[in-house]
Amino acid sequence: MTVPFATSARSSVGIEWELMLADRESGDLAPRAPEVLAAVEEASALERYTITGELLTNTIEVTSGVGDTVAAAVDDIDDAIQRVREFAAPRGLEMLCAGSHPFARWYEQQITDKTRYHKLIERTQWWGRNMMIWGIHIHVGVEDVNKVFPLINALSLYLPHLQALSASSPFWAGERTGYASNRALVFQQLPTAGLPWSFTEWRDFENYLDGMVGTGVMEDASEVRWDIRPAPKWGTIEIRACDGMSTLPELAAVAALVQVLTEYLSRELDAGRPLPVIPPWFVRENKWRAARYGLDARVIVDADGTQRPVTEHLRETMEMLEPIAVELHCGREFRGLRTILDQGASYLRQTRVADAADGDLREVVQHLIREFRDGPTLREHLAQPDTGR
Repeated sequence: MTVPFATSARSSVGIEWELMLADRESGDLAPRAPEVLAAVEEASALERYTITGELLTNTIEVTSGVGDTVAAAVDDIDDAIQRVREFAAPRGLEMLCAGSHPFARWYEQQITDKTRYHKLIERTQWWGRNMMIWGIHIHVGVEDVNKVFPLINALSLYLPHLQALSASSPFWAGERTGYASNRALVFQQLPTAGLPWSFTEWRDFENYLDGMVGTGVMEDASEVRWDIRPAPKWGTIEIRACDGMSTLPELAAVAALVQVLTEYLSRELDAGRPLPVIPPWFVRENKWRAARYGLDARVIVDADGTQRPVTEHLRETMEMLEPIAVELHCGREFRGLRTILDQGASYLRQTRVADAADGDLREVVQHLIREFRDGPTLREHLAQPDTGR
């Protein structure tokens, strides 16, 4: 099997954000995405963004166009959200985002009526029906197919950092799980999900797809659901490890980190320098630690097994990368990472609300709705004085 890798602009950015629809009063998930999508379709037909359905009828996904900058991509996302709100609000619906809904249960949700979703559920059964999860996907353009797997292998070192920053699923079906990102461990139960295989070149990926398609595991590359994967159709590397971000500025910050890390590693390849990689068993352990402990995790940062607090290693990495962020015109968004580190990721904010409300998870949902609805939009965020440059 020959799998062409599309042409794309180096370090261009695209973002996908999965959003829940909930009843404004109760906070319960609302299976009304088909209704909202039907109303939105004509009004958004000529826009750069797209608004689509997902596996569950309580979910809408907004997707940016291809952005030269993170700000351009997130601006598309902001426009899409405003368009959805235009049709959702009169119906008594609110949007929110986290890796999981704090109290909803999988058996009360409805599957979107599409053949590919019915096939997924038929094959995966109980685990497929449990995929009541929400995430973000960040694409970064890669100009040379020969860079794809060296970059993926090196970026795998930073997956726990991204997972910890985005962790937002501490509750599952009304229970406190003890995990910062329960979603990370649920999602990997699907047959083609989880961490990527350690391939070294594109031919390895083609051979993998040849075997998987030939044995009926999948139909094409779009069914590879790794935490980080090549997206041949778009000519990108796609990061899928993150829980759904709860606010737009946080989404912008994590997208900036992905873009800047990819550009930094690409420059290292151009200079002929070896990229940092760790054995796959360390990558797997790091994933579990970030899922369990979030920003309190200690992660393995080199092949010798050196362990560091993820926040400490992240701050050092940010300091090293900030000049590249400025070059890529995402310095302001990049510095939003410090806000997450200083104020806590969404999983921490959710558990604080639950504690203050004596464990009432409906209060957690209302908190998430308020954060999504009333938090600063990207435009407002960018309008604030920039004293960091």
